[in-house]
Amino acid sequence: MMYINGYSIRYLDYDDITRTSDNYRFLVLLHGIGASAERWLLVAPTLSKYFRVIVPDIVGFGYSDKPTVEYTMNFFVDFFQALLNHLQIDRPIIVGSSFGGYLATEFAIRFNNRVEKLVLAAPAGAMRSSTSALDQYIMAALYPTYENALRAYMDMTFDPSVVTEDSVRDFINRMKLPNAKYAFMSTLLGIRDSPKLPDRLSRVLAPTMLLWGDNDNVIPLQYSKEYTRIPYHELVIIKDCGHVPFVEQPLLFNQTILRFLNEQHKP
Repeated sequence: MMYINGYSIRYLDYDDITRTSDNYRFLVLLHGIGASAERWLLVAPTLSKYFRVIVPDIVGFGYSDKPTVEYTMNFFVDFFQALLNHLQIDRPIIVGSSFGGYLATEFAIRFNNRVEKLVLAAPAGAMRSSTSALDQYIMAALYPTYENALRAYMDMTFDPSVVTEDSVRDFINRMKLPNAKYAFMSTLLGIRDSPKLPDRLSRVLAPTMLLWGDNDNVIPLQYSKEYTRIPYHELVIIKDCGHVPFVEQPLLFNQTILRFLNEQHKP
């Protein structure tokens, strides 16, 4: 645990890999709304062979504090800046999923010289109307029964067999924590009320990989178009995949992003 802006923040720090140099690169994994660091467990160990991997429970989610505040995108960007400062991380690679991808993007817009590279897996922020899969996920967050949560997790994937009972029950347990529902809904409002992205994406200077499942029912592939306004971007579409490629196809996910992260890009 660490304290960021007075809030207790839980995080995973993969710093147990022997490296040949002290100049290793930091990679930060940012989960989606209502999720936690556990979402990255299938990919983080492999990525930690090449980077020092930091995986926080973003304030308001997981097992971090859930203060009674207004969860605007500015609040989250300020939090993330303070987290990087606390850990003395200067120019991280940021990999963000859904809401976490949106947060990474907003951070890269405001601090466009402080990000080495971005990987955005079906980032939020472009979609201005809901989908049935997102509606089901919101229902599961507000009424976290096993049936609601299982349905939400299955709707999120292309192959429902990747959904585990442990992941469903962990979601239920977290959504029953004090203030969890408030933080979830306040974040949804914060996303809805944030300034529109199109005219600001040109400020992202970091080389960016956009990753989308071709069967994403939560934030459909069509919304990738807005993010292609990032000046240096590469769009990768993963076949037979839903909203969470790092859960559904972790080996392919790691292979794809490692190729991108190891490429030399012009500043």
